[in-house]
Amino acid sequence: MSLPHPLSFSGAEGNRLAADLWDGNGQPVRFFHGGGQTRRAWDNTARRVAMAGMRAITVDQRGHGESDWVKSGNYTFRDFGEDVAAVARKVAADYHAAPAVVGASMGGLASLYAQQNIGPLFDSIILVDVTPRMEQSGIDRIQGFMRAHMKEGFATLEEAGDAIAQYLPNRKRPSSLDGLRKNLRRRENGRYYWHWDPKFATSERGINYQIEEFTQSLVDGLPDMHLPVLLVRGMQSELVGEEHAREFVDAAPMADYVDVSGAGHMVAGDKNDIFCNAILDFLTDEEAA
Repeated sequence: MSLPHPLSFSGAEGNRLAADLWDGNGQPVRFFHGGGQTRRAWDNTARRVAMAGMRAITVDQRGHGESDWVKSGNYTFRDFGEDVAAVARKVAADYHAAPAVVGASMGGLASLYAQQNIGPLFDSIILVDVTPRMEQSGIDRIQGFMRAHMKEGFATLEEAGDAIAQYLPNRKRPSSLDGLRKNLRRRENGRYYWHWDPKFATSERGINYQIEEFTQSLVDGLPDMHLPVLLVRGMQSELVGEEHAREFVDAAPMADYVDVSGAGHMVAGDKNDIFCNAILDFLTDEEAA
C-alpha cells in the first residue's frame, strides 16, 4: 500500500479540516479520532482498511493536528458533529456512496449526533469505546491528563513520553519517539506542546458545554437509529463498562458490540490487530449485505 494522499475539507464554520485518503478504491470509510488525538492515531488501521479494498479517510478534527483552530472557541460536541456532517456530505458527493464512519470517543459521539440530528448520513457506524453514558471517573482521568501539561508543555520528547507511559502503564513504551513527534508542536521557546487548541478545554463553549443535555439527547435518539452500528469496547476501559455497552445495544435497534481483551480506552492503539479484524469483519459483512 502506497503512502496516503492528503485531502482537505471545509467544516461547519468554513474551518479547514486536514485529512488523508488511503485509497483502496471501494466503499468510503471515514475515521474521526478522540479528543486530544490526531488522524495519525488511525494510520495502521487505515492502511489495513485500504488493503481490504475500501477508501479510508482519516480526518483531523477542528482544533486538532493540522486542522484549523477556530477563533470562535466553538468546541462543543455539536460543533464537532456539524463538521462530521459536512465531511460526510462531501465524501458522499465525491464517491457517490454513503460512507461508513468510525469514531473513537469524541469522534464517536460527534458521529452519533450528526446521524441523529443532521442525517441520515452514514451507511453504518463503528463506535470505538464510547457510548452516550460513561463512567465520570474515567472522563475526569482523561481530561485531567490532557490539562496537566496544557500550559507549560514539555522540555523534551522524552519528558512527554514519560507522561504518557505513566498515564498508560499497560501499553509497551515504543522504542522510537518519532510517532510522538507527530502529536506535538515545538514552539519558539523550544518546548513541546500538544497538537490541539487549549480552547478545546478552556473555552466557554468547550467540550464540556451542556454535556448532560447533549448526552441525554443521544440516548433519547437511539431507538430511531435504524442502521448497522458496532460498538468496539476495550475490556479494561475506564469509560465504558459492560452495563453501558448492554444498555446501548438494547436501545439501538441494529447495534451489536464486541470486547477487545487487553485493551483500555485507546483500543486501536492498544490492540490494533484485533481491533482491525473486528471492524473489517463488520465492514465487509455490511458491504456484502
